[in-house]
Amino acid sequence: MPPALPLNPLLPASRFAQPPDVVETAHRRSTAFGLRAHETADVRPASSHELHELRQRNQSLFLHVRPVMETLHQQIADTRSMVVLTNSSGTILHALGDDDFLARADRVALRPGVTWSEQSKGTNAIGTALVEGLPMQIHAQEHFLQANHFLTCSCAPILDPAGRTIGALDVSGDHQTQSKHTMALVRMSAQMVENHLFAVSFEHDVRVRFHARHEFLGTLVEGLAAFTPDGRFLSANRSGQFQFGMPLAALQAHTFSSLFGMEMPALLDHLRHRPAEPVTLRLPSGVAVMARADFQLARPVLFASDAQAPATARPARAPSPAAGGGLSSLRYLDTGDPQLARAIERVRKVLGRDIATLILGDTGTGKELLARAIHQDSPRRGGPFVAVNCASIPETLIESELFGYEDGAFTGARRRGSVGRVVQAHGGTLFLDEIGDMPLALQARLLRVLQDRSVSPLGGARQVEVDVALVCATHRDLRAMIAAGSFREDLYYRLNGLVVRLPPLRERTDLDAVVTRLLAAEARTGGTALALSQEVRALFARYAWPGNFRQLANVLRTAALMAEGAAEIGVDHLPDDFLEDVRLSVQAPTAGAAQHDAAAPSATRQAGAGPLRLGDITARVLDDALASHRGNVSAAARALGVSRNTVYRHLRR
Repeated sequence: MPPALPLNPLLPASRFAQPPDVVETAHRRSTAFGLRAHETADVRPASSHELHELRQRNQSLFLHVRPVMETLHQQIADTRSMVVLTNSSGTILHALGDDDFLARADRVALRPGVTWSEQSKGTNAIGTALVEGLPMQIHAQEHFLQANHFLTCSCAPILDPAGRTIGALDVSGDHQTQSKHTMALVRMSAQMVENHLFAVSFEHDVRVRFHARHEFLGTLVEGLAAFTPDGRFLSANRSGQFQFGMPLAALQAHTFSSLFGMEMPALLDHLRHRPAEPVTLRLPSGVAVMARADFQLARPVLFASDAQAPATARPARAPSPAAGGGLSSLRYLDTGDPQLARAIERVRKVLGRDIATLILGDTGTGKELLARAIHQDSPRRGGPFVAVNCASIPETLIESELFGYEDGAFTGARRRGSVGRVVQAHGGTLFLDEIGDMPLALQARLLRVLQDRSVSPLGGARQVEVDVALVCATHRDLRAMIAAGSFREDLYYRLNGLVVRLPPLRERTDLDAVVTRLLAAEARTGGTALALSQEVRALFARYAWPGNFRQLANVLRTAALMAEGAAEIGVDHLPDDFLEDVRLSVQAPTAGAAQHDAAAPSATRQAGAGPLRLGDITARVLDDALASHRGNVSAAARALGVSRNTVYRHLRR
């Protein structure tokens, strides 16, 4: 059984970290299984069909482990060793190794399809690590079977985010050439896989990365914890469990606030306004930790067809106006905002002209929607639209995801290989979302692909010609990244054939039209389209919408459910956390108005008309700001911390 608490991730990963009597206990189990040390174990390898089925069932695990295995193999090259991946039962799924050692390993059945559980092989690193639930190193004579005494094996179990063992990563080699650092490499590699699995599993939840020492944020030893947006605990990685001082079972009874001493709305507010800054949190033990959070809301649905189609690849169906008839997708996106209309007009002029498009804008402003509309109105509308989010794919997987790999590129590779996303987009449009998050090492390769119009899959020498229209998007400042050395300047100038910026929701003048369209989309999924009450419309108009369309779509989706059976959506149907955000956003103007009242009571108060309404206070604060800045709308908006549209709406009223 796994221990109640995980090993300290900062302790040296040596043989001496494991319990001193673990080998003796494992030998007693081996004897109880009826094994004899001097006898040859019964191999009984899986048939080729059974091995294929095992690999198919563990394909997701392999996709995360394969790049880590290859890196680990490079680190131990020429040490007469091999890297092994097993499933949760100890059956070897894949192996990489030095040619001279693979032949020796084959003599003791250390190959794919063979099970290395304690029941079949006695005490060994794979089987014993899976039984103990701990990283394990078994050296030479510590193996139960004498035939395996020439080996030193270092193995670490791989856990999924729910704490279940799903496999094991092992390095086995000649005991005379094993490095004392091998165990550390194996443990680090297993932790890397677990962190990748964690990030993918909780991609759309609130993920908190934390450590007591700031310099360890972003490293393998940082704690990871996931929560729902309302603060319910979902999971934590092994380092997180160690820092909390609690196993997963105990953590399930906690919330974000009970674990970190902060309310979830406060964290989300920090994330919206200061995403680059770490925040100080306090663990139940009283230890202060530095933390960063990630949270990406679901993409809103504006097109009726978006609700049914997959997000990664879908042929477009809307015909181009130039092709005759049909509704233009770009025109459909144009809901009356002048900034957006200008961007759409610029995009329309380069359709089909082999000019890369770079879409800039805050998170949630609809960059992917614009990319899909570009594809659907282009001459390539009959081809595939392939979207790749460079921020959501683990760094070690993104190369194989983009460029694919050849059959036989590595042991156990999927038959016929994988073509990769770039080749999938041949004849259509490739959309690279969050291009600013692409690892620097891959930027050079992407540049070569764009220049040569061909791809060389991993493990292959052949070039595959590709014909794609390229659309990229990012919320980052690429010029600042170039100056910092984290983004290639030559790639930037290859991507920015046409640069368009999508305005954030707070700067747009078409909020009412967007709300109407989103509510209509909700009604298409079942129910009747609702309208907003006047009070809610006024509230929406003065809110800054830091989460842009994703936030608006989620608020409307929840409100529509709460208002089921009502004639319209009222304030009482809105989510509580949203109302709290609105309240906090108007505190500053209210405070300013209170100071103004103390210095110069209004004519209304002097006339005994009673307390001012919030709208009256807001209007007066806006008037004062405009007066103090001589009518400069932008300056007044900056001084109050509101959008220019808020000031313009006040002027129109």
